[in-house]
Amino acid sequence: GVKNVIAVGAGKGGVGKTTVAVNLAIALAKCGGTVGIIDADIYGPNVPIMLGLKTQLTTDGQKIVPAEKYGLQVISMGFLTQDDAPIIWRGPMLHGALQQFFREVAWKNLDYLVVDLPPGTGDVALSLSQTVPVAGAIVVTTPQQVSLADSRRAVAMYKKLNIPTLGVIENMSY
Repeated sequence: GVKNVIAVGAGKGGVGKTTVAVNLAIALAKCGGTVGIIDADIYGPNVPIMLGLKTQLTTDGQKIVPAEKYGLQVISMGFLTQDDAPIIWRGPMLHGALQQFFREVAWKNLDYLVVDLPPGTGDVALSLSQTVPVAGAIVVTTPQQVSLADSRRAVAMYKKLNIPTLGVIENMSY
């Protein structure tokens, strides 16, 4: 029930990746698309905070029902933990959570599913590429040299994973 999966990633943290992912999802919904967003940044699930969404997820008896706000269907580890509780998981547990977000959620005929990835080039991006066909990735960076260097590595990672880079957004530029 998902036509296009769009990953939003970054080579490093603190570049505004989640802000870009949330704004992209809302913009696609305002343009008439049916849109969902997965907060795949398991260690720092901030999508619910950015959407002002506090809820407990429910099920329809078989699958998890995503929360809804601003026309978006939303899934996040932030709905399953306490606000200040750290998530201390290794790669296989991250992979399992991502699998659940894709396979055990009652997504309703989505035109776009935006996936807010954690920063870096690690387990979650690899799991994403092995789980679903990804239409493309957007890399978020800032103008600082260290961020740009990490972004080049992120673009190279997506290339190795056969995920086209749709674009690079330089955030926090003047």
